[in-house]
Amino acid sequence: MQSSNGRPCGGGGGADGSAGHRDHDSSPGEASGGARYDDPWYDALASGWGESDGVGGAVPEAGPASRPGEDEAAAAADVYLEVQRSAAFQEVRSRYLRFVVPGVAVFLVWYVAYLVTATTAPGLMAHPVAGAMNVAMLAGLGQFLSTFLFAWAYARHARLRRDRAALELRWNTQELTRGVQGGAL
Repeated sequence: MQSSNGRPCGGGGGADGSAGHRDHDSSPGEASGGARYDDPWYDALASGWGESDGVGGAVPEAGPASRPGEDEAAAAADVYLEVQRSAAFQEVRSRYLRFVVPGVAVFLVWYVAYLVTATTAPGLMAHPVAGAMNVAMLAGLGQFLSTFLFAWAYARHARLRRDRAALELRWNTQELTRGVQGGAL
């Protein structure tokens, strides 16, 4: 069995750890086009916790001293701060909050009202509505229904009012970070 990075799982030995499973000579960080994808997390975590890096040595520690692109990372962080301060980001965030805060408040009030009524007015909740169906059962089913309605309304609101603007923000952020980091990621 192989991991997703082309390296055998486990510490070696046996059929799973044989060298026959390594069918490529390129580094795992290289794309098919030969361009290197510099991911600071890949070098530290790709081979797993305490596994060898496939050459026989231990996995190098990825500390602050071993990061050659600290200036690029700081510049990328500045890009994200700039985007966070932008009017477009603030608009997406305010649309999100204008929907979620009242929606969650209404949902929690409805839930607490159901619980309080069930504990303080058991006679009302036991009142039969139709056959074996009583007020408590209808209110319980109403909880499920309101959960699904809230999820549907959230998804619809996101699709109609936030997704396009958020996608544009994401695209602009990626373009800005590419420009800061000097080329393709």
